Amino acid sequence: MNFKQPHIITFPKYGEGAIGYISVADNNTLPFKVERVFWTYYTPESIVRGRHAHFKTEQILIAASGRIIVTTENGAGQIETFILDSPEKGVYIPPSVWHTMQYTHSSIQVVLASTNFDEKDYIREYEMFKKTWGQ
Repeated sequence: MNFKQPHIITFPKYGEGAIGYISVADNNTLPFKVERVFWTYYTPESIVRGRHAHFKTEQILIAASGRIIVTTENGAGQIETFILDSPEKGVYIPPSVWHTMQYTHSSIQVVLASTNFDEKDYIREYEMFKKTWGQ
């Protein structure tokens, strides 16, 4: 069983307000090797995305713009809420954690994933998640 917990990762921030900033994600700041990068955008505020867990995939969710509310639940029923409102921080989502995301309309979410897409890696039914990872 996976005992890693969701948590905030703060990326290094370089620059100054007058010229802008850059943040970096590399092998020194990430807890896994990135195999896939994808992004979501123009999601209506009334839509809740996610609603799944993974068997193997680790992810880091980053709000490149806007605000994203990420809610996680582990197999023991521990629920946490993370607010992503700065591109210099992300939330680490380990395997076996149910997660949902809700966005402001202007949000752009960038996701760094440890695996390539595989539909068999997804647990899309909450009851199956509880049966697989719950106590």
